[in-house]
Amino acid sequence: MVKKDIYRYYGKEKLTFIEKLKIKKELKLIIAYRKAQYYNNYPIIKYYYRYKNIRANQKYLCQIPYTTKIGEGFYIGHAVGIIINPKAIIGKNVNIAQGVTIGQENRGKRKGTPTIGDKVWIGANAVIVGKIKIGNDVLIAPNSYINFDVPDHSIVLGNPGKIIYRENATKGYINKIIEKE
Repeated sequence: MVKKDIYRYYGKEKLTFIEKLKIKKELKLIIAYRKAQYYNNYPIIKYYYRYKNIRANQKYLCQIPYTTKIGEGFYIGHAVGIIINPKAIIGKNVNIAQGVTIGQENRGKRKGTPTIGDKVWIGANAVIVGKIKIGNDVLIAPNSYINFDVPDHSIVLGNPGKIIYRENATKGYINKIIEKE
């Protein structure tokens, strides 16, 4: 999965030695998350990688727990102030900007955490909460508040969110998409 995350940033799956020295901080955050998740079933080493993930989150002012399920090709635009609930599920080829919160609703009919589909672009300071489903090919505009289901091929604007149907909603927003398995 790390190779596919690297592809989303650099357009290739392997980096040169020099590129590895100058790796983007957002990618460092994703790699720390992936390693903590991968090594979670290894007895002693899991604590080392969990610690590394916590340190990366602290360094970049984010909360991306290793228990969150995130698909391949995850892209963080700017790693500052991103909060993701440990029980959230995020699909493939998802872009997240700074200040995004993907959180839990604690009561009512939407008690729980979101499930986000594939090819979703989430703008700066967007808030997505509750047991809701965000479809595939969805663009969530900056500063939007989402606590309702969003169908495939949609753009969501504002607070309260307004849904606009659009085929290829994320075209031009999500680059270097991973098509193959």
